Formats: sequence, C-alpha cells, structure tokens
Amino acid sequence: MNLYEFIKKYYIDSIVYKQGYNIVNTITWAILLVVSAYLIYNYLKRRINFDLKFMLYTLPYIIFGSSIRVIEDAGFLKPPISYIFMSPLIYILVFFITFPSLILSIKLGNLRIYAYIGIVLAIIPIIILFNSLTIENWWVFPIAITISLIFLFAYTKIQNATSESKLAFFSQMFDGSATFLGIQFLGYWELHVLPRFLVNSFGAWIMIPLKAIVFGILLYYLDLEENIQLANFIKFVIMVLGFAPGIRDALRMSFGV
Repeated sequence: MNLYEFIKKYYIDSIVYKQGYNIVNTITWAILLVVSAYLIYNYLKRRINFDLKFMLYTLPYIIFGSSIRVIEDAGFLKPPISYIFMSPLIYILVFFITFPSLILSIKLGNLRIYAYIGIVLAIIPIIILFNSLTIENWWVFPIAITISLIFLFAYTKIQNATSESKLAFFSQMFDGSATFLGIQFLGYWELHVLPRFLVNSFGAWIMIPLKAIVFGILLYYLDLEENIQLANFIKFVIMVLGFAPGIRDALRMSFGV
C-alpha cells in the first residue's frame, strides 16, 4: 500500500463514503485536537477567563456547527462542497468562524459581541432546517434533556461541582442520551471506534452510565486542580465535544434525517 492508498483508505474514504471513524484517523484527529487545544489555550489564557459565561457565549457556535452539519445530512449540499461540512472538517470550518469572532470581541473589549455573532449564526441554519424539513420525532430533545438532568442531579448530589463542571457533565450526558435514543429506537449507528465497540458489546444503554462515570471522575479531579484557567479550559473542551455531536444527533433524529 503506497502513501496515497493509505491516505485514501483511512482518511478520505471515511469522509466521502461516510464510513465512520477508524483507529488510524481517530488517533490522528485526537493528536491534532490535543495540539490545537494546547496552542489555543496558551494564546487565550491571558486574554479571557474560561468561565461559565465564556462557555455559554460559545454555545451558539456549537449549535451553528451542529445545525449546518444536519443540513449536510439532509442532502442539501452536494460533493465536493458537502465534504467541508462533514466531520472532522466541520470542526475546522466552525473554528475559523468562531476564533476571529472571539478575537474581534476581545479587541473591542466586549465579549457580548462574540455571543451576539454566535446567536445570529446559529439562527440561520435552524431557520433553514425548520423551513425545509418536518419534525418527525418531537420526543428526542425532551427525553434526552430529561435523562441528562436526572444524571446531572445525581452528579451534583454526589459531587460538589463548579458551574463549569455541571455544564460540561450535562453536555456529555446529553450526547450519551442522544446516542442511546438514536441507536436503540431509530436505527442509527455509532461512528466512533471505541463507542461502537462498546455499543456492539453491551448495547446502546452503556453510553449513558459510562459517560457519567468517566466524566464524573475526570471533572472531580479537574475541580481539585489549582490552575483554574487550565481546568476550566479542559471543561470547555469537554463541553464542546459533548454538545457538538449531541445536538447534531438530536436535531438529525428530530427531523428524521
């Protein structure tokens, strides 16, 4: 296998043919995520506070990315343009929209501008989806949110968590709940390597308690970290990695795409 065949098999085909992730590209994207997160953190740590307000201000950008991902899922975009709106390229696209908006807001000394830009961006694809598609499974969001709130309530009873930890934990519970509902009741399948193995081995339900345990422990130790900026930035990353696929999946299932 030459270099082109290797790249095509493990990177290109997974995007073009929507094959899901494999071990090779999963490790690659994970390394790129860690390196990118490190660089972003070091650039921003003296410019903003990674607190609950910042996390909430970023949420519209996550909704924006998840929504335009569903627009691609619905077939409104055609190759090769559609490839840009698939994972992992969609994360790069949203970053190159989000980051300049954040820097502009920092330069102007008003972080609310960052939030306002995100809200406007999020509204546009949501309007497109509601104008073009019909809600088929209205129950997905209410049930996913209810399950997530139940586990969040249990988490707060067990652990004296910060507000940032609660939001990060909720995001992962929402993702796990959406995954469970989609696989168990609507015929969807898991794209990621390790979760796919666990789902195939134990059933879709495993994603909810597994995420609760793993992220509950991780967030517990992050709350003990003396470097609050670093701890909150990691919580921010956890939130993005929870809400981004979770909202996309819930929207996709709601519209029956």
